[in-house]
Amino acid sequence: MPDGGKVDVCLRRPIVSVGECGIVLRQDPNSSSSAFLRRLDIRSKLQGIPMSSAPQIQRVFTTGNVMSARAAIDSGCRFFAGYPITPASEIFRQMTLALPGHGGVALAAPDEISALAYCVGASMRGVPSMTATSGPGWCLMVETIGYAVMTEIPVVIALVQRLGPSTGAATQGAQGDIELVSGAVSGGYRFPVFAPSTAAECYSETQRAFAWAERLRTPVVVLSDKEVASTREVVDLSALSQLEPAQRSAFQGPGPYLSYALGEHDSDVPPFVPVGGDWPVTMTGSAHNQQGQLKKNDPDTLRNLRHLHTKIEAAEPDLGAVDLDLQPGAKTLLISFGVSARACRDAVQTVRESGGSVSLAVVRTLFPLPRTMLPQALAGIERVVVVEENYDGQYRRALGPLLGDCEVVGVNGLGRLIEPEEVCRAVLL
Repeated sequence: MPDGGKVDVCLRRPIVSVGECGIVLRQDPNSSSSAFLRRLDIRSKLQGIPMSSAPQIQRVFTTGNVMSARAAIDSGCRFFAGYPITPASEIFRQMTLALPGHGGVALAAPDEISALAYCVGASMRGVPSMTATSGPGWCLMVETIGYAVMTEIPVVIALVQRLGPSTGAATQGAQGDIELVSGAVSGGYRFPVFAPSTAAECYSETQRAFAWAERLRTPVVVLSDKEVASTREVVDLSALSQLEPAQRSAFQGPGPYLSYALGEHDSDVPPFVPVGGDWPVTMTGSAHNQQGQLKKNDPDTLRNLRHLHTKIEAAEPDLGAVDLDLQPGAKTLLISFGVSARACRDAVQTVRESGGSVSLAVVRTLFPLPRTMLPQALAGIERVVVVEENYDGQYRRALGPLLGDCEVVGVNGLGRLIEPEEVCRAVLL
């Protein structure tokens, strides 16, 4: 590690400084005040001084992974456990560096199975928790995902996709885990899956993930990909919206406490009591009634199972997020997410500049499916082009029942990014 004097020499170039959340962009790198701030930012990092004691930074040159870690901490996450895996390791590193300074705990787990189990255990105590992984690690976590769904324990999983199957290619991006994630739980039970397409969206979608995990008592996945997670780009921190950390609905008494008590509606979320608190709590991954007693197919137990599905679907109108760029009169609609949405944005601009017409829907909530917002985008559309970086169109298959009588085609890429020119050709056919 260079000493302060050597760092100062490095920073006399127009690039900037390295802070807790990335490289800091300065408007006037030659001013004496900027030089001081650059030195202060570097020394804050090297000496372990919390960045909150340094001057406020508005624009940073950073990655999606770093922004996910920042959002987790801002959202109240106080427990992280992980096992390093490319391309998600940067989240592991950022959380282990930063979380202890915010009164939290960050652990290096011996494997991905343990990592998620640690997070579920911490969340049972009422502590907002998170882990980060990629496809191979997710495969090891699947049993615990099902357990968290059945026990209704909030936890956030940052899943950074890479090329599969199996170990695949650790440094090659992909969007091939759609069906792996959406079909992870036995019985077909869903949980929310959010997909950022920029570093700034890694922040906003991670914040949303914590809010909905706590509100619905469910696992939530932030499904990014290698390029979005690892590419550095400018983020204006002042433009980021801030969500208040969500609070679980707490049991207010009087007792006795029923661990899985439902209200009038199947979509009602049971109030929470931490394990080891004032009331006895039953947590079980087996089929159970509202008291947590192991049952099979009695009416109470079957209602609880329906509830696991219904609480997610009932929240879809508020949970769903689709960014619409609709052009009046357009007959073709592009649908995409993650890194491929960036190629679509460029393609839309090119098509329109050349006199063509096309609309765009960038999906940020992949699941539950965007049943509320998508019909608005489909009004008057005859042809839908779904753009995703996988072999055969996994999200296109999922969306099929929502697309009606439209002609549906896909633009896909395997082991490579999709280019805007490919999208343009598909639109103009």
